[in-house]
Amino acid sequence: MTIVIAIIILVTILLLGVPIPFAFFASALSLVWFGGYDYTFLLPYGYGQVSSLILIAIPLFILAGELMDKSGIGESLINFVSLFIGRVKGGLGAVMVVSCGLFGAISGSGFATLSAIGSIMLPRMYEAGYPRGVSAALISSAALLGLLIPPSLNQILYAFVGGQSVLACFLATVGPGIILIILLSSVNFWLLRNNKDIKLADRIPKEERVQVVVKRTSRAIPAMIAPVIILGGIYGGFMTPTEAAAVSVVYTIPVGIWFYKGLDKKTFMGGLIKAGTTAGVVMLMLLSVMMLSRLYVMENLPQMILQAMTAISSDPKILTLMLNVFLIMIGMLMDDTSAILLTTPILLPVAMSVGINPVHFSAIVGVNIGLGGVTPPTAPFLYLGSRVANAPVGEMLKPTMFFILFAWIPTLAITTYVPELSLWLPRLLGYV
Repeated sequence: MTIVIAIIILVTILLLGVPIPFAFFASALSLVWFGGYDYTFLLPYGYGQVSSLILIAIPLFILAGELMDKSGIGESLINFVSLFIGRVKGGLGAVMVVSCGLFGAISGSGFATLSAIGSIMLPRMYEAGYPRGVSAALISSAALLGLLIPPSLNQILYAFVGGQSVLACFLATVGPGIILIILLSSVNFWLLRNNKDIKLADRIPKEERVQVVVKRTSRAIPAMIAPVIILGGIYGGFMTPTEAAAVSVVYTIPVGIWFYKGLDKKTFMGGLIKAGTTAGVVMLMLLSVMMLSRLYVMENLPQMILQAMTAISSDPKILTLMLNVFLIMIGMLMDDTSAILLTTPILLPVAMSVGINPVHFSAIVGVNIGLGGVTPPTAPFLYLGSRVANAPVGEMLKPTMFFILFAWIPTLAITTYVPELSLWLPRLLGYV
């Protein structure tokens, strides 16, 4: 009964719009009050959990993403990708999707990806006659590639809370991320196949083609080198994820100032302030959810969830489907960071009990949280995309449903029921 009261309090406070960390604190306090627990152990336990060196990577990657957003790296990636598919009908949409994947491989943040790529690509697409609703819906979904393509902040949090290898969790989402890029681009082409208002990009004159290709490629090289340094350093054994995050910041500053010339004193300080604010919120949220999850475990919530699920069916496939539905609902109600922090300690034991590898589950969680981010009615990324794109949400709903039905759900199904998609890379490199 105590755990039911705590969950009702958590959901009610969230629906009232109270900030998520305070909702977690309130639920934890209700458990302490009604469950008769000694509250003195909570703060030392929470502090002990968040005092981890690996968590320093989070503010560093957030700072790197903010600096990349301001530096002009996104535009160089877009111009490079458009060399290959820019002149195809619907090609600018595919350019946006691929650019989101590349930017996500540098920043590790969905919000930074949405801001950086969306602010550059959307005006170009509108000028070329692309429907506003389709374009806004596409950037809302594509920006979530920043949560899947490594390095991913969410996978760092999952690995920390779930006690898994950060490197293995990074690799687990590569396959789902690539599939999602392909499917989002394909659905975009299909939606725009009969649109006669779209203007193709101007063809590069033959005599200028080599010069333009060389210029755009050389311009994109520093941006393309960043993920090679970060991921190559991690998987080559030269750097830990925390050290790689620090290197990404150190690398971005001179590149942004002297090469792309987008960083100056004002934008740099703005990036520091925003990154510091975001990191503070994440750490406060982590402290609150670690205390809450500890109490949930003490109340045997994972076992209660498993018993409720097995009472419906004992088929592992059905149980996995129920886990997916639960994760989508959580993703609809919360931002991605909160959802990862809350669901991992509760659902990971349940997933392992039905035979799901914890590294495979990291990919399942990642795709589910992404899907929840664009699934109405709450859909945090959908509404953020609406603001960035300056498009009414009503115009975005129909194309968003196409992206959900024919890109997100197939990616989720493949990720869930084909474990090798997520496990072959970690196994190849010896992390599983």
